[in-house]
Amino acid sequence: MAGLHKDDPIPTEIKLHQVSRRMEIAFDDGKRFEFTYEFLRVFSPSAEVRGHGVGQEVLQLGKRDVDITRIEPVGNYAIRPVFSDGHDSGLYSWDYLYDLGERRDELWESYLLRLSTEGGSRDPADLPPPAPKTGGCGHHH
Repeated sequence: MAGLHKDDPIPTEIKLHQVSRRMEIAFDDGKRFEFTYEFLRVFSPSAEVRGHGVGQEVLQLGKRDVDITRIEPVGNYAIRPVFSDGHDSGLYSWDYLYDLGERRDELWESYLLRLSTEGGSRDPADLPPPAPKTGGCGHHH
């Protein structure tokens, strides 16, 4: 994770708009970004989303209706949103959020492109039901 430099922009305000499912964040350099909860969930910096290297990212599906139930501060450098689908392992540092804000449209375009390439959907209703959990490797005896 990038270290904090004294010149890095620091958020002056973070607001959750529950009705529109957006997080608004204002930085001390005057920039203001708005993210949908879905965007933040899809681009979570956690290992389970990011994978463990380039190209290992796990495509997040069916997150259109996800909510952020609360945000927990992490030191003076990050927040940890708790999402309604139980995801809470993403630490969003100030520089990560700022970078997401700067690149939001380009990131979202590439996400939508990847969804259509892989036949994924943003709607939970379109997802295949989770496979039944069976013991062993799923062979029936």
